[in-house]
Amino acid sequence: MSTVLVIGLGDMGDRVAAGLAASGFVGRLVVASRSEVNVGQTAATLASAADCLVEGAPLDATRPDDVAELLGRVRPDLVVQCASLRSPWALADRGDPAAKAVAAAGLGLRLPYQVPVVLNVMRAVREAGLDVPVANLSFPDVTGPVLERAGLAPTLGLGNAGMVLRRVRAVLREETGGVIPPLVRVVGHHSQLTPVMTAADPGPEDRCRVYLGEEGRRDDAAAYRAPAIDPGLRWNFLTAAATLPVLEALLPESRVLRWSVPSPGGLPGGYPVRIQAGAVELDLPRDESIEDAIAFNERMARGDGVERVDADGTVHFTDAAREAVAGVAPDLAEPLALADMDARAARLDEVLGV
Repeated sequence: MSTVLVIGLGDMGDRVAAGLAASGFVGRLVVASRSEVNVGQTAATLASAADCLVEGAPLDATRPDDVAELLGRVRPDLVVQCASLRSPWALADRGDPAAKAVAAAGLGLRLPYQVPVVLNVMRAVREAGLDVPVANLSFPDVTGPVLERAGLAPTLGLGNAGMVLRRVRAVLREETGGVIPPLVRVVGHHSQLTPVMTAADPGPEDRCRVYLGEEGRRDDAAAYRAPAIDPGLRWNFLTAAATLPVLEALLPESRVLRWSVPSPGGLPGGYPVRIQAGAVELDLPRDESIEDAIAFNERMARGDGVERVDADGTVHFTDAAREAVAGVAPDLAEPLALADMDARAARLDEVLGV
Protein backbone atom coordinates (compact mmCIF):
# COMPACT_ATOMS: atom_id res chain seq x y z
CA MET A 1 0.00 0.00 0.00
CA SER A 2 1.31 3.41 -0.98
CA THR A 3 2.16 6.56 0.95
CA VAL A 4 0.78 9.81 -0.45
CA LEU A 5 1.55 13.35 0.68
CA VAL A 6 -1.08 16.04 0.03
CA ILE A 7 0.17 19.63 0.43
CA GLY A 8 -2.53 22.27 0.87
CA LEU A 9 -5.90 21.78 2.58
CA GLY A 10 -8.21 24.28 0.98
CA ASP A 11 -11.47 23.14 -0.54
CA MET A 12 -9.75 21.12 -3.28
CA GLY A 13 -7.04 19.73 -1.02
CA ASP A 14 -9.71 18.45 1.35
CA ARG A 15 -11.62 16.80 -1.49
CA VAL A 16 -8.50 15.17 -2.93
CA ALA A 17 -7.34 13.91 0.47
CA ALA A 18 -10.78 12.48 1.24
CA GLY A 19 -10.92 10.72 -2.11
CA LEU A 20 -7.48 9.20 -1.66
CA ALA A 21 -8.24 8.04 1.89
CA ALA A 22 -11.36 6.24 0.67
CA SER A 23 -9.85 4.88 -2.56
CA GLY A 24 -8.46 1.62 -1.20
CA PHE A 25 -5.14 2.32 -2.98
CA VAL A 26 -3.47 4.31 -0.18
CA GLY A 27 -2.17 2.75 3.03
CA ARG A 28 -0.74 5.93 4.53
CA LEU A 29 -1.94 9.45 3.81
CA VAL A 30 -0.06 12.50 5.09
CA VAL A 31 -1.90 15.84 4.91
CA ALA A 32 0.10 19.03 5.25
CA SER A 33 -0.94 22.67 5.58
CA ARG A 34 0.03 25.83 7.44
CA SER A 35 -2.71 25.75 10.07
CA GLU A 36 -1.90 23.22 12.80
CA VAL A 37 -5.53 23.18 13.93
CA ASN A 38 -6.82 22.58 10.41
CA VAL A 39 -4.27 19.84 9.79
CA GLY A 40 -5.22 18.06 13.01
CA GLN A 41 -8.94 18.29 12.38
CA THR A 42 -8.62 17.11 8.77
CA ALA A 43 -6.41 14.17 9.71
CA ALA A 44 -8.77 13.11 12.51
CA THR A 45 -11.81 13.37 10.25
CA LEU A 46 -10.29 11.36 7.41
CA ALA A 47 -8.90 8.70 9.76
CA SER A 48 -12.40 8.24 11.17
CA ALA A 49 -14.05 8.15 7.76
CA ALA A 50 -11.76 5.71 5.91
CA ASP A 51 -9.71 2.56 6.50
CA CYS A 52 -6.42 4.35 5.95
CA LEU A 53 -3.63 5.53 8.22
CA VAL A 54 -3.80 9.35 8.20
CA GLU A 55 -1.17 11.70 9.63
CA GLY A 56 -1.26 15.47 9.93
CA ALA A 57 1.87 17.55 9.29
CA PRO A 58 1.85 21.32 9.93
CA LEU A 59 3.85 22.89 7.10
CA ASP A 60 4.66 26.37 5.80
CA ALA A 61 5.13 25.47 2.14
CA THR A 62 6.64 28.89 1.41
CA ARG A 63 9.75 27.60 3.24
CA PRO A 64 11.60 25.18 0.90
CA ASP A 65 13.75 23.73 3.68
CA ASP A 66 10.66 22.79 5.67
CA VAL A 67 9.14 21.10 2.62
CA ALA A 68 12.37 19.18 1.97
CA GLU A 69 12.51 18.04 5.60
CA LEU A 70 8.94 16.74 5.45
CA LEU A 71 9.56 14.96 2.15
CA GLY A 72 12.69 13.32 3.56
CA ARG A 73 10.80 12.13 6.62
CA VAL A 74 7.65 10.90 4.87
CA ARG A 75 9.30 9.44 1.72
CA PRO A 76 6.01 9.43 -0.21
CA ASP A 77 5.28 7.42 -3.33
CA LEU A 78 3.30 10.39 -4.69
CA VAL A 79 3.20 14.11 -3.91
CA VAL A 80 -0.04 16.00 -4.59
CA GLN A 81 0.47 19.78 -4.62
CA CYS A 82 -2.80 21.65 -3.98
CA ALA A 83 -1.50 24.83 -2.31
CA SER A 84 -1.28 28.40 -3.57
CA LEU A 85 -0.77 31.77 -1.95
CA ARG A 86 -4.35 32.76 -2.82
CA SER A 87 -7.23 30.84 -4.35
CA PRO A 88 -8.23 31.49 -7.98
CA TRP A 89 -11.74 32.04 -6.56
CA ALA A 90 -10.55 34.82 -4.22
CA LEU A 91 -11.91 37.63 -6.42
CA ALA A 92 -15.19 35.95 -7.35
CA ASP A 93 -17.37 37.97 -4.97
CA ARG A 94 -15.57 41.31 -5.27
CA GLY A 95 -16.87 44.18 -7.37
CA ASP A 96 -14.36 46.93 -6.56
CA PRO A 97 -12.38 48.47 -9.46
CA ALA A 98 -9.04 46.86 -8.58
CA ALA A 99 -10.50 43.35 -8.28
CA LYS A 100 -12.55 43.74 -11.45
CA ALA A 101 -9.50 44.93 -13.38
CA VAL A 102 -7.25 42.10 -12.19
CA ALA A 103 -9.92 39.50 -12.87
CA ALA A 104 -10.56 40.92 -16.35
CA ALA A 105 -6.86 40.60 -17.18
CA GLY A 106 -7.05 36.80 -16.94
CA LEU A 107 -5.73 34.32 -14.42
CA GLY A 108 -2.25 34.62 -15.89
CA LEU A 109 -1.80 37.95 -14.13
CA ARG A 110 -2.18 36.10 -10.81
CA LEU A 111 0.62 33.65 -11.54
CA PRO A 112 2.58 35.16 -8.60
CA TYR A 113 -0.05 33.61 -6.33
CA GLN A 114 0.18 30.21 -8.06
CA VAL A 115 3.88 29.66 -8.82
CA PRO A 116 5.78 30.11 -5.51
CA VAL A 117 4.47 27.08 -3.59
CA VAL A 118 4.74 24.58 -6.43
CA LEU A 119 8.22 25.99 -7.19
CA ASN A 120 9.24 25.36 -3.57
CA VAL A 121 7.79 21.86 -3.69
CA MET A 122 9.71 20.97 -6.84
CA ARG A 123 12.96 22.37 -5.44
CA ALA A 124 12.39 20.43 -2.23
CA VAL A 125 11.73 17.18 -4.13
CA ARG A 126 15.12 17.63 -5.80
CA GLU A 127 16.82 18.51 -2.51
CA ALA A 128 15.34 15.45 -0.81
CA GLY A 129 16.58 13.23 -3.65
CA LEU A 130 13.14 11.80 -4.37
CA ASP A 131 12.28 10.24 -7.71
CA VAL A 132 8.50 10.17 -7.34
CA PRO A 133 5.66 11.69 -9.36
CA VAL A 134 4.42 15.15 -8.40
CA ALA A 135 0.89 16.13 -9.42
CA ASN A 136 0.11 19.86 -9.36
CA LEU A 137 -3.32 21.44 -9.01
CA SER A 138 -2.16 25.07 -8.97
CA PHE A 139 -2.97 26.57 -12.44
CA PRO A 140 -0.97 23.76 -14.10
CA ASP A 141 -1.58 24.82 -17.73
CA VAL A 142 0.70 27.82 -17.17
CA THR A 143 2.72 27.09 -14.01
CA GLY A 144 3.91 23.87 -15.68
CA PRO A 145 5.54 25.57 -18.68
CA VAL A 146 7.04 28.27 -16.46
CA LEU A 147 8.68 25.67 -14.21
CA GLU A 148 9.70 23.50 -17.17
CA ARG A 149 11.97 26.32 -18.33
CA ALA A 150 13.83 25.99 -15.02
CA GLY A 151 13.96 22.19 -15.23
CA LEU A 152 11.45 21.91 -12.38
CA ALA A 153 8.22 20.84 -14.07
CA PRO A 154 5.87 18.58 -12.07
CA THR A 155 5.07 15.20 -13.58
CA LEU A 156 1.66 16.47 -14.66
CA GLY A 157 -1.17 18.79 -13.69
CA LEU A 158 -4.68 18.04 -12.44
CA GLY A 159 -8.19 19.13 -13.42
CA ASN A 160 -8.96 21.27 -16.49
CA ALA A 161 -8.52 18.92 -19.51
CA GLY A 162 -9.75 16.05 -17.33
CA MET A 163 -12.81 18.09 -16.43
CA VAL A 164 -13.55 18.59 -20.12
CA LEU A 165 -13.19 14.83 -20.60
CA ARG A 166 -15.70 14.21 -17.81
CA ARG A 167 -18.18 16.64 -19.39
CA VAL A 168 -17.87 14.91 -22.75
CA ARG A 169 -18.41 11.49 -21.21
CA ALA A 170 -21.58 12.78 -19.51
CA VAL A 171 -22.88 14.06 -22.85
CA LEU A 172 -22.19 10.77 -24.61
CA ARG A 173 -23.89 8.72 -21.89
CA GLU A 174 -26.96 10.95 -22.06
CA GLU A 175 -27.13 10.85 -25.85
CA THR A 176 -26.82 7.06 -26.03
CA GLY A 177 -29.16 6.22 -23.16
CA GLY A 178 -26.42 5.19 -20.76
CA VAL A 179 -24.08 3.29 -23.07
CA ILE A 180 -20.48 3.30 -21.80
CA PRO A 181 -18.69 6.03 -23.76
CA PRO A 182 -15.77 5.22 -26.06
CA LEU A 183 -12.26 6.45 -25.39
CA VAL A 184 -12.33 10.25 -25.04
CA ARG A 185 -9.18 12.33 -25.58
CA VAL A 186 -8.96 16.09 -25.14
CA VAL A 187 -6.51 18.79 -26.20
CA GLY A 188 -7.41 22.06 -24.53
CA HIS A 189 -6.35 24.84 -22.21
CA HIS A 190 -7.53 26.14 -18.84
CA SER A 191 -8.75 29.29 -20.60
CA GLN A 192 -11.36 27.15 -22.39
CA LEU A 193 -12.77 25.59 -19.23
CA THR A 194 -15.38 28.24 -18.37
CA PRO A 195 -17.17 27.96 -21.75
CA VAL A 196 -17.19 24.18 -21.35
CA MET A 197 -18.62 24.34 -17.84
CA THR A 198 -21.21 26.97 -18.74
CA ALA A 199 -22.16 25.32 -22.06
CA ALA A 200 -21.22 28.48 -24.00
CA ASP A 201 -19.97 27.17 -27.36
CA PRO A 202 -17.35 29.66 -28.62
CA GLY A 203 -17.45 28.43 -32.23
CA PRO A 204 -15.22 26.02 -34.17
CA GLU A 205 -11.96 27.97 -33.97
CA ASP A 206 -11.93 28.27 -30.18
CA ARG A 207 -13.38 24.94 -29.11
CA CYS A 208 -11.39 22.32 -27.24
CA ARG A 209 -10.32 19.46 -29.48
CA VAL A 210 -12.26 16.30 -28.64
CA TYR A 211 -11.31 12.91 -30.11
CA LEU A 212 -13.54 9.84 -29.78
CA GLY A 213 -12.49 6.20 -30.04
CA GLU A 214 -9.15 4.79 -31.09
CA GLU A 215 -9.57 6.34 -34.53
CA GLY A 216 -9.86 9.81 -32.98
CA ARG A 217 -13.12 10.91 -34.58
CA ARG A 218 -13.52 14.63 -33.89
CA ASP A 219 -16.57 15.89 -31.99
CA ASP A 220 -15.35 19.17 -30.49
CA ALA A 221 -18.90 20.44 -29.95
CA ALA A 222 -19.54 17.59 -27.46
CA ALA A 223 -17.60 19.58 -24.86
CA TYR A 224 -20.37 22.21 -24.87
CA ARG A 225 -23.52 20.05 -24.94
CA ALA A 226 -23.76 19.20 -21.22
CA PRO A 227 -26.07 21.31 -19.02
CA ALA A 228 -24.50 24.53 -17.78
CA ILE A 229 -23.04 24.71 -14.27
CA ASP A 230 -22.71 28.22 -12.86
CA PRO A 231 -19.18 29.27 -11.82
CA GLY A 232 -18.34 28.61 -8.19
CA LEU A 233 -16.94 26.06 -5.79
CA ARG A 234 -19.45 23.50 -7.10
CA TRP A 235 -16.99 23.06 -9.99
CA ASN A 236 -14.61 21.47 -7.48
CA PHE A 237 -16.79 18.35 -7.40
CA LEU A 238 -15.89 17.84 -11.05
CA THR A 239 -12.25 18.80 -10.48
CA ALA A 240 -11.98 16.06 -7.86
CA ALA A 241 -13.72 13.53 -10.11
CA ALA A 242 -11.24 14.34 -12.89
CA THR A 243 -8.28 14.20 -10.50
CA LEU A 244 -8.66 11.02 -8.44
CA PRO A 245 -8.32 8.51 -11.31
CA VAL A 246 -5.06 10.24 -12.28
CA LEU A 247 -3.65 10.07 -8.76
CA GLU A 248 -4.55 6.40 -8.44
CA ALA A 249 -2.84 5.68 -11.77
CA LEU A 250 0.34 7.41 -10.58
CA LEU A 251 0.72 4.98 -7.66
CA PRO A 252 2.90 1.85 -7.85
CA GLU A 253 1.21 -1.29 -9.20
CA SER A 254 -1.70 0.71 -10.61
CA ARG A 255 -3.79 -0.12 -13.63
CA VAL A 256 -3.27 1.66 -16.93
CA LEU A 257 -5.29 4.85 -17.31
CA ARG A 258 -5.90 6.70 -20.57
CA TRP A 259 -7.00 10.19 -19.62
CA SER A 260 -6.42 13.86 -20.40
CA VAL A 261 -4.41 16.08 -18.08
CA PRO A 262 -2.89 19.55 -18.02
CA SER A 263 0.82 20.08 -18.56
CA PRO A 264 2.31 16.58 -18.72
CA GLY A 265 6.04 17.15 -18.39
CA GLY A 266 5.54 20.92 -18.36
CA LEU A 267 3.75 21.29 -21.70
CA PRO A 268 1.37 24.26 -22.06
CA GLY A 269 -2.31 23.33 -21.77
CA GLY A 270 -3.79 19.83 -21.67
CA TYR A 271 -3.22 16.60 -23.65
CA PRO A 272 -4.28 12.94 -23.76
CA VAL A 273 -1.92 10.68 -21.82
CA ARG A 274 -1.38 7.06 -20.87
CA ILE A 275 -0.43 6.60 -17.20
CA GLN A 276 0.85 3.52 -15.42
CA ALA A 277 2.72 3.26 -12.11
CA GLY A 278 3.94 6.84 -12.22
CA ALA A 279 5.02 6.76 -15.87
CA VAL A 280 3.25 9.23 -18.16
CA GLU A 281 3.36 9.25 -21.94
CA LEU A 282 1.45 11.24 -24.52
CA ASP A 283 -1.50 9.47 -26.18
CA LEU A 284 -2.51 11.64 -29.12
CA PRO A 285 -4.50 10.09 -31.96
CA ARG A 286 -2.29 8.66 -34.67
CA ASP A 287 -2.61 11.50 -37.18
CA GLU A 288 -2.27 14.35 -34.66
CA SER A 289 1.14 15.96 -34.07
CA ILE A 290 2.38 17.17 -30.71
CA GLU A 291 3.75 20.30 -32.38
CA ASP A 292 0.29 21.26 -33.61
CA ALA A 293 -1.28 20.52 -30.23
CA ILE A 294 1.29 22.69 -28.45
CA ALA A 295 0.76 25.55 -30.90
CA PHE A 296 -2.99 25.32 -30.34
CA ASN A 297 -2.63 25.45 -26.56
CA GLU A 298 -0.17 28.33 -26.73
CA ARG A 299 -2.74 30.27 -28.73
CA MET A 300 -5.46 29.39 -26.24
CA ALA A 301 -3.26 30.61 -23.35
CA ARG A 302 -4.00 34.15 -24.52
CA GLY A 303 -7.47 33.66 -23.07
CA ASP A 304 -5.75 33.63 -19.66
CA GLY A 305 -3.81 36.76 -20.57
CA VAL A 306 -0.56 34.92 -21.38
CA GLU A 307 1.08 35.94 -24.67
CA ARG A 308 4.16 33.73 -24.34
CA VAL A 309 6.68 32.17 -21.95
CA ASP A 310 10.33 32.80 -22.79
CA ALA A 311 13.08 30.19 -22.64
CA ASP A 312 14.13 31.51 -19.22
CA GLY A 313 10.56 31.29 -17.83
CA THR A 314 9.71 34.99 -18.19
CA VAL A 315 5.99 35.42 -18.80
CA HIS A 316 4.71 38.08 -21.22
CA PHE A 317 1.10 39.23 -20.98
CA THR A 318 -1.32 40.02 -23.79
CA ASP A 319 -2.35 43.49 -24.92
CA ALA A 320 -5.80 42.76 -23.48
CA ALA A 321 -4.32 41.97 -20.05
CA ARG A 322 -2.27 45.16 -20.07
CA GLU A 323 -5.30 47.21 -21.07
CA ALA A 324 -7.40 45.64 -18.30
CA VAL A 325 -5.11 46.93 -15.53
CA ALA A 326 -3.86 50.10 -17.23
CA GLY A 327 -6.10 52.32 -15.13
CA VAL A 328 -5.36 50.57 -11.84
CA ALA A 329 -1.76 49.34 -11.80
CA PRO A 330 -0.09 48.98 -15.21
CA ASP A 331 3.06 47.52 -13.63
CA LEU A 332 1.13 44.33 -12.82
CA ALA A 333 1.23 43.42 -16.51
CA GLU A 334 4.94 44.01 -17.07
CA PRO A 335 6.96 40.91 -18.12
CA LEU A 336 7.24 38.56 -15.14
CA ALA A 337 10.46 36.66 -14.41
CA LEU A 338 10.54 33.58 -12.20
CA ALA A 339 12.77 35.39 -9.69
CA ASP A 340 10.22 38.22 -9.38
CA MET A 341 7.21 36.11 -8.34
CA ASP A 342 7.34 37.00 -4.64
CA ALA A 343 7.71 40.74 -5.27
CA ARG A 344 4.88 40.72 -7.81
CA ALA A 345 2.66 38.79 -5.38
CA ALA A 346 3.28 41.50 -2.77
CA ARG A 347 2.40 44.15 -5.34
CA LEU A 348 -0.83 42.30 -6.19
CA ASP A 349 -1.70 42.21 -2.49
CA GLU A 350 -1.09 45.96 -2.27
CA VAL A 351 -3.27 46.75 -5.28
CA LEU A 352 -6.05 44.42 -4.14
CA GLY A 353 -5.87 45.54 -0.51
CA VAL A 354 -5.41 42.05 0.93
